[in-house]
Amino acid sequence: MRKLLLTFSVLLISVFAAHSQTKTGVKYNQYGVAVESDVLDAEAQDGFLVIESPKSDYKIWFDNRIQFDAGAFFGAPDYADPIGNGVSIRRARFAIKAQVDKNWYGEFDMDLADGLVELKDAIVRYTGVKNLELQVGNFKENFSIQRNSSSRYLMFLERPMVCSALAPSRHLGFNAKYDNPWIWASAGIFAQEGAGAEEITNVQDNNKDFGRGISFLRNTGYSVTTKVVFRPLCNLDNAGLHIGAAYSYRTTKGSMATGEWGTYRASARNSTSINRKKYIDTNNLKDYDYNNLWTVEIAGHWGGLRYEAAYIGDNVHFKDTKLTNDFGGWYVQAGYLLFGGKQRYDSKGAKYTRALRGKKWGDLELCARYEYCNLNDTRESAKALVYGGSAEAYTIGLNWWVTNNVRMQLNYQFNNNDRYANGKNKLNVGLDADGKPTKDYAKVVAPAGKAGVDYSMVALRFEVDF
Repeated sequence: MRKLLLTFSVLLISVFAAHSQTKTGVKYNQYGVAVESDVLDAEAQDGFLVIESPKSDYKIWFDNRIQFDAGAFFGAPDYADPIGNGVSIRRARFAIKAQVDKNWYGEFDMDLADGLVELKDAIVRYTGVKNLELQVGNFKENFSIQRNSSSRYLMFLERPMVCSALAPSRHLGFNAKYDNPWIWASAGIFAQEGAGAEEITNVQDNNKDFGRGISFLRNTGYSVTTKVVFRPLCNLDNAGLHIGAAYSYRTTKGSMATGEWGTYRASARNSTSINRKKYIDTNNLKDYDYNNLWTVEIAGHWGGLRYEAAYIGDNVHFKDTKLTNDFGGWYVQAGYLLFGGKQRYDSKGAKYTRALRGKKWGDLELCARYEYCNLNDTRESAKALVYGGSAEAYTIGLNWWVTNNVRMQLNYQFNNNDRYANGKNKLNVGLDADGKPTKDYAKVVAPAGKAGVDYSMVALRFEVDF
């Protein structure tokens, strides 16, 4: 037996040696296929781990972030539903991005906040034609500059209410983008969300039980979104101007729950994600056919100053009744770096990116914003009246850009909700004739001449990117 094992071992060593001699310099993958190999360099670029080839265009890197939020709420009237103070992990993102060769790029990005896995970006991109970018996957539709700006570089903790309520975010689709220093243009067609388990289950149930999916003939399950941006000051080193407009034609998506198919809903929170109440909410509007979503926006910077304003409008059409509803809102905001820092614009993405700090210890950015969102449609011509509520908010913020990877944000915000902002008839908006809290705006008699929930918020964020 020993002789047999010895003979077998010698035979294996001989075969391996012969194989190595005949395949010197050749490497194989786990499937036995010969592969090309390259020695890679690893380094930290502004605190991000990057591994790339000095001989080719191959490059792979991590792009992660953690955001820890704390919020406290005060000043609400006695009749209002209690708002709980709290802390949360707003985002815990893990992303891997790769330039696999000169023309092909891929990435996937997921969020692990609250112990739940949610897909964010999953992208395949081709850039082999000058100034043109083609991509497929799950990603943000190019519509709103505020929606498309990375959460790492938002001026305030949360985006304006009108963006949360109306501006589209990530969907599965195809997009083409053209850009040069003067002009930036994008067009894409999109299907459902590819986010978490809930959305995927809805897609599968709609397909399995009802045969629903993306369809151009039946006018359901897709959207078409286009945007154009002009940049007349592109030749200036320390200033810029962004003038944009976008349009989106939208129909029911397969990621909606089966029981909500063929309905339209717009809603938004008006503070921070810690306060889970959505005061403004249209509820599910039945007989939905399609909606026309549009926006105009202007943004710019000069040295340490950055400003931005936009209006978003939404025209919702219904099938059998042939009626329409109009919703919309706007915001204006500005920020200034107090210690010599410079604002920076991402020309490829047509949005703002990380600021350049003015001091070794960082820089402070003082910010202010006014915003308004209206989900009511009380026009006589609308006939189908909607009382989803409207709200305005005033926010003052202070951002400390500590390093390239660390940022802290402090926000104070005052929220003013109207009498219709009752969160789908779930939240109190005033007192009735008996002095009792009521959710029915028609029954509110006190305080005299006033209804709705107004309150203030102080919120803090600690963020690290790596």
